Amino acid sequence: MEQKSQFIVVDTSILPDVFTKVLEVKKLMAQKGEKSFASACKRIGISRSAYYKYKDSVFSYDELFDRKIVNLYLLLSDSPGVLSSVLVFLHNIHANIMTVNQSIPVDGAAQVNISIRLTSESEKELDSINSIKELNGVLEIKIISAE
Repeated sequence: MEQKSQFIVVDTSILPDVFTKVLEVKKLMAQKGEKSFASACKRIGISRSAYYKYKDSVFSYDELFDRKIVNLYLLLSDSPGVLSSVLVFLHNIHANIMTVNQSIPVDGAAQVNISIRLTSESEKELDSINSIKELNGVLEIKIISAE
């Protein structure tokens, strides 16, 4: 019978170093700090075989569980700087902007969908997202989904 995966949270101070090094290699590669996994493994100090053995099983807590993704729908007037002011507002509440999709303006207004990831710091500011509608040129805002 196939064994079902089970997730546990463990303090890295009690784990073998290989697990934290796998996370370092993954981060290094995601940020384009190295050109190959071989060079990233060499730089971090683990073997490629150890990396490949654990890469699909080791994740940071933040990576899997400490995220709140919110999808916003906005209707913005077709005026210079309106979208920019919304993005600055989201930046100021420490939201990580993941995607921005804007339609071509029709009748002086454009539909915009924005996906943001909130950190624990920005999650406190979630209620302030509705205050985006007070920004000049924001005609409508809706929170489509949040996970």
